[in-house]
Amino acid sequence: MSEEMDGLISFYASHHAIRADKVLREDGFTVTLIPGPRELSPNCGVALRFEYAQSEAILVILADKKVRIDTIHEYRPRVANWTKKTTSAKDTPRRLSLAGLWNRGD
Repeated sequence: MSEEMDGLISFYASHHAIRADKVLREDGFTVTLIPGPRELSPNCGVALRFEYAQSEAILVILADKKVRIDTIHEYRPRVANWTKKTTSAKDTPRRLSLAGLWNRGD
């Protein structure tokens, strides 16, 4: 796994974030609980950081374990030390939700 954790899961409540952290760690994913950025979700003060390339696998596991999430974001804050590189103001977060996963028509 790369060391860049450019994905972020927002939640409706902190207990969902804590449960997601536990479930994903048990499945071998590298995740980190962090303060939730208010620009992405005002619902909960906790978010889960992970490698965005693993989004679909993470969604499947969380859905299987009935862990409730708000949204998955591809997110790179403008603070260089978060991902160890600088991003520009024109970068916009991409969002992936459970509805988008199930309705893709694959």
